[in-house]
Amino acid sequence: MGSIDMSASADFDVLIIGAGISGINAAYRVQTELPAYKYAILESRNAIGGTWDLFRYPGIRSDSDLYTFGFAWRPWSSPKSIADGESIRTYVKESAEQYGIDQKIKFHHKVLAGDWSSADQRWNLTVDNNGDKKTFSARFMILSTGYYDYNEPLKADIPGIDKFHGQVIHPQFWPEDLDYSEKKIVVIGSGATAITLIPSLADNAAKVTMLQRSPTYIMALPTVDPSGNWMRSWFPSWLASKLIRWQFLVLSFIFFKFCKAFPNAGKKLIRANNKKLVPPSIPLDPNFKPSYNPWEQRLCVCPDGDFFKSLQKGKADVVTDTIKNVTGNGIQTEGGKFLDTDIIITATGLKMQLAGGMNVSVDGKVILPANKYIWKGVMLQDLPNAAFVVGYTNASWTLGADVTAKLVCRLLKRMDANKQSSAVPRVPEGKNLKPVQLLNLNSTYIEKAKGTLPMGGDIAPWKPRANYLVDHWTADYGNLTADLEFTKGLKSKAY
Repeated sequence: MGSIDMSASADFDVLIIGAGISGINAAYRVQTELPAYKYAILESRNAIGGTWDLFRYPGIRSDSDLYTFGFAWRPWSSPKSIADGESIRTYVKESAEQYGIDQKIKFHHKVLAGDWSSADQRWNLTVDNNGDKKTFSARFMILSTGYYDYNEPLKADIPGIDKFHGQVIHPQFWPEDLDYSEKKIVVIGSGATAITLIPSLADNAAKVTMLQRSPTYIMALPTVDPSGNWMRSWFPSWLASKLIRWQFLVLSFIFFKFCKAFPNAGKKLIRANNKKLVPPSIPLDPNFKPSYNPWEQRLCVCPDGDFFKSLQKGKADVVTDTIKNVTGNGIQTEGGKFLDTDIIITATGLKMQLAGGMNVSVDGKVILPANKYIWKGVMLQDLPNAAFVVGYTNASWTLGADVTAKLVCRLLKRMDANKQSSAVPRVPEGKNLKPVQLLNLNSTYIEKAKGTLPMGGDIAPWKPRANYLVDHWTADYGNLTADLEFTKGLKSKAY
C-alpha cells in the first residue's frame, strides 16, 4: 500500500459514496437543489451502476417495476415494467451522462474511513486509489453504498460442499466463461435470485432443480402493463410517465397493505395464481406453501410467468427439503432424495453491510452503527452531517433513495439559511426508545445481519420508514429540527 498523497487532497461541500442508482440520484438532487455546492462521487469500482454492473448472472433483472425503480427526474420510457440488468445498467449510465453527473465521478476511489472533526466541522475521508492513499474533506457525506458486501457473499453452512467434484458458484461472482449447456444444475435457494436464474438456465441446461429449505411467495405478472400502453396513446409522454409511475406506486402499496391486513386472503390470491401455472407433476404442497404470511419476506415476481413456464416444459423442477450431505457428484437430502448434478449454485442470499465497510468516527472515536438509532431512516444517532441511503423492503429501492436525497438537500438549505455548520441526531435525555428492526422482513439474510445494522425506534422521528407516501411528504414538508442538534458558524451559500 502506498503512502498518503496529500497533493491529491480535495475539499467539497458534499461527497457521495457510491455511483450506483442511489448515488446518481443523490448527485442529481444535490446539483439541482444546491447548485452552488461543490460535490463529487467516490466509486470504489471502475463503472457506474453498482449492483447492476456487479451482478452478471444469467437472466439478471429487477424484481421491482422500473417505473418506480427508475428516477423520478428521468422516467423509464420502455413499455417493459420488469427490465433486464443490461437495460438497467444502460439506463443509469445514460442518466448520469445526460445530466453531467458522470463528470463528477472519481472511479477506483474506495473510502476506507471517515472521521468527523468537531473543530473543523468537516469530514476527513481516507481513500484508497489503486494502492495510493488520498484524503478528501467534505462538509456533508451521503453514503449511497447499498446494503450488502460486494466482496463476500452470505456464508451458507452446506455439509460436505467441499467434497463436490463439480463447480460451486455464487451468483454474485458468476464466471464469464461458464458453459452450462446440457449440464445438470441444482440451485440452492428460493429467493429472487433463484427465481430469476432458473428460467434463464433452463433454456440451455439439461435440467435445473431448485432445492429450497422453505418455499417463497411467487407471483406471475405481465412484463408489459397494458394500461401503460393505453396511457401513452392518449396522453403526452410527460403526463403518461407520471400517471404510470403513480399507478404502480399506489397499486403496489394497496396490495402490500392488503396482504398485511388480510394475510389469509393474500395467501389464497397468490395460491390461485400459482395453481393455474404449476404443472400437475409438481405438487403445490409443500413446494408452493410458505410457512409465513405474505410480505413477512419479500414477495418474488416472475415476468410473464417465465419461472412457471420452465416447470411446465419439464426443464426445471422444485424440491423442498434440507441438505443432509453433498457428495462428489450430487446432493443427498434429509428426505431421502439424491440430486445428481454437475453444477451447484448457492443462491443463498447476500451478506449485509452498511457504508460499504468503511469505518466512521467522531474526533477519532469509532461509531458502531449497530449500537445506534437511525433518525427518520436517514441519519445515524450521534453522527454529524452524514446520511445513509436505505431503501424500502416493500417497494422500489430508489423511492427510499430519493426520499433521503430530497430530505438532505432541504436540511442543508435550512442549515445554510440559519448559518449552521452541522446537524447531529441526538436521543433526548429521558426519551426511552424501544428498539425496532430497521428492515421489516424476517428473511434469513436480514436475520443474520442483526448486530450489523442500526436500530429503528418506536417513537418519531426514530421510527423506521415504511410508507413512501408519508415519507415523500415528510421529505418536502416535515419537521427538520426534532431531535437534531445544530452547530452555528457557517457563511450561507447563495442559490
